[in-house]
Amino acid sequence: MLFLRARVGVRLREMASKSWRCAQSFLPFADELGRNGFSVGEPGEDELFPLVMLLPTRQREEARALFARALRHLAPGGIVLASMPNIEGAKSGQADLSLLAGTVQHLSKHKCRVFWSAPHAEDINHALLDEWLMLDAPRETTDGYISRPGLFAWDRIDRASALLAVHLPEDLCGHIADLGAGYGYLSTQVIARCPGVTAIDLYEAEARALEPARMNLERARAATGRELTTAIHWHDVTRGLLQKYDVIVSNPPFHQGRADLPALGQAFINSAADGLRPDGRLWLVANRHLPYETLLAKRFRDVRTVTVQDGFKVIEARGIRG
Repeated sequence: MLFLRARVGVRLREMASKSWRCAQSFLPFADELGRNGFSVGEPGEDELFPLVMLLPTRQREEARALFARALRHLAPGGIVLASMPNIEGAKSGQADLSLLAGTVQHLSKHKCRVFWSAPHAEDINHALLDEWLMLDAPRETTDGYISRPGLFAWDRIDRASALLAVHLPEDLCGHIADLGAGYGYLSTQVIARCPGVTAIDLYEAEARALEPARMNLERARAATGRELTTAIHWHDVTRGLLQKYDVIVSNPPFHQGRADLPALGQAFINSAADGLRPDGRLWLVANRHLPYETLLAKRFRDVRTVTVQDGFKVIEARGIRG
C-alpha cells in the first residue's frame, strides 16, 4: 500500500501494516511516522500499488498534482482512496478525482468526506493526468521567484517577509541562517542587501521547498557575482540547529493548519538563541499580536522593536544571555 501525505493517527496505528509505504514531505510528520515504526519514503518512479491512499491538501493545484501522482502509482485493478475535511474543499477534491479517474464513490462523516475510485485503464484521462503532474513542478512567479503550489505564500512575496527584508541592515555579516526559509525569499534579500555575508544556511521542514530555494539562491548569488557558500537543510528547526551562526533571520511559522500556535514561533526563537554565537543577532518578523517579547527578553540581552507596520512587527535581538 502507498499512503501519500500520510499522517500518524489512532486508526493508522490500529489498522496499517508497518510495510505500508508512507510518503510525507513535511519533516515533523515524517519523523512522527518513523517513530511509530512505519516505512517512510517516496515510491520509485515505476512502482505500482494495489491501494493508494492520500490526504490531499487544500491548495487545489497541489492537490491535483497529488491525485495525478496517486493514479500514476496505481496498479491495474487497484483503488485510489482520499479523505478531506469539508472546509478544505472536499467536494472539489472529489470532483477533481472524478475528472481523472471517472466514477467516484463517497461517504461523508465527522465533517469530512472520503471518496474513492477503482478505475479501468480506459477510464483514466491520461492527458489531464500528465498536465496535473506538471502542476507540482517548480515555476517562476510574477514576482520573479521560483516556487511551487502549496508552499507558504507560494505565488507572492509574503508581506511580513518583505517588511523584514526592507529593514535588514547592510552591516549583517559572516555566517547567516534563515529559519523556516520556504522558497528562499529572505535569503535572496540577505544576499542582495548585505555584502558582508560570506555564507548562508537555509533551514526548511517542507522538502518540496528545497529545490525552489536552491534555484533562487543560485540566481541571487549569480546576480551579485560574489563568492558565497550556501547550504539548504531539510530540518525541523524546533529540534535545534546544526551549528552556530553570526546572524539569524526568520519569519517564524505560527500556524498548525488553521489554528494559531504561538508555541511554534517561540520554539524557533529558542533554537535561534541556542544557535547564535554569544554576540550574535536575531532579526525576525511576526504578527503584531504574537507574545514573543517576554521570551526574547529572557534569551537576549538587548531587544528592540524596529518597526510596527500593517499588523506586523520587526524585532532585533542581540547578545545571548548565559
